[in-house]
This record gives sequence, structure tokens and C-alpha cells, in this order.
Amino acid sequence: MDEQPTTYRITDLAEQERPRERLARLGPQSLSNAELLAILLRVGVTGENAVQVGQRLLQKFGGLAGLHRADFQELFAEHGLGLAKAAQIKAAIELGNRLQLEAPEERPEIHSPADAAALVQYEMNALEQEEMRVILLDTRNRVLKIKQVYKGSANSSQVRVNELFKDAIRASAVAIIVIHNHPSGDPTPSPDDVAVTRAMTQAGKLLDIEVLDHLVIGRGRFVSLKDRGLGFG
Repeated sequence: MDEQPTTYRITDLAEQERPRERLARLGPQSLSNAELLAILLRVGVTGENAVQVGQRLLQKFGGLAGLHRADFQELFAEHGLGLAKAAQIKAAIELGNRLQLEAPEERPEIHSPADAAALVQYEMNALEQEEMRVILLDTRNRVLKIKQVYKGSANSSQVRVNELFKDAIRASAVAIIVIHNHPSGDPTPSPDDVAVTRAMTQAGKLLDIEVLDHLVIGRGRFVSLKDRGLGFG
């Protein structure tokens, strides 16, 4: 006879071991991803408590990044969720995403390709089509804005270099970092990526706006064209 997984109610745990109580006592960093989801879900379903529902969701969708990528209807259809809980999960993920650039006085500074990638990788990992974004920077390499300039395939024949610099000129940015994603998950730069990089670095010199880098985002990985010497003189 197959063994069935142990099922327990959250209320069966000692009060100090319950997710909400542990969060209040030790902080959210002390909880697992499944326990944080359990707090959003509040209750489980027959045969699964809220933590076990959270574990099931993480396993099925491939972790938090998978939940972020999942279509709302996919979550809505999951056993134990429905409209309200699916909305709560999506809202919590989006709040975390928006937090990064909310406070102007806390604008992040870019000191490396990894710093730039960290600002957008969480969101761009989940995109199903290619997007190109430009990070606008001030004299201290602090982020002024992140602007989307293309959605869909952006090869060298389609990208208009002036579009990449239009917002930088308006914001008086002194430097930019261009980032786009490969929905395939492979961040290896294509010949078109190199051609676009070469064109925009040349245009940046004419406009006195430095192109610090061009990053390609893949599934959990990124490539810096500047680090690889591709398109930068």
C-alpha cells in the first residue's frame, strides 16, 4: 500500500511555530517560500494545509519565478486557489517587483552588470516575448528611470537608435544601459544583438551619452556584451 503524505492543520502546530506567529517574532526572512505563500492563502484544502498547498504550487510552477511567469488563469484553475487567492499571489509578487524603484531617494546605483541585471531580471525572466529596456543613469550611476523601448523581436534592421536615446535626452541622463531578453532562456548574444550594440555605442558618442553596457537576459542567467567585447570598441 502506498504511503500517503502526512497532513496536518496549521492549528495543530505549536503557536510559536505557525507561519504568521514566526513572521511576527523572527521576521519574514525566517520563513520558507511555501510558508510565505501559506500566509497569503490563509487556509488550505481537504487533505492539504496552507503550507502544503504552497509547496505544491512552487513544485508545479518551478518556484517563485514560475509563479510570476504563470498566467493568472493558470493560478485561478489550481485546486485550492480560485479568484481571490490567485489575485493575492499575483498582487504580492507585483508589489515586490515595484518596490525596487519606488523611492527616488533610495535609487540604486549601478556598479556592475550584475547590479543592472538584478533590477529587471526578476520581471524579464517571465516575459514570453522579447522586450528591450533602457536604464537611464545620472552622473553617479544612480538609476533615473527604466524605460521600455521595444516589445517583440528587435533586430538590427528594426531598432531605431534615436528611440534608445530619446528618454535619456529628456531626463538629462549621462549614461544608459540597454537590456533585452531572450524568451528561449538562452542569453547567448546573436549577431543582431552585436550589430545593435555597435550602432548604439557609436550614436552615444555623438550624443555624449555613454552606453555602459548591453545585457541579454535569459532564464536565470544574463550576458554582458561589454564583458565579452561584443559591439564595444
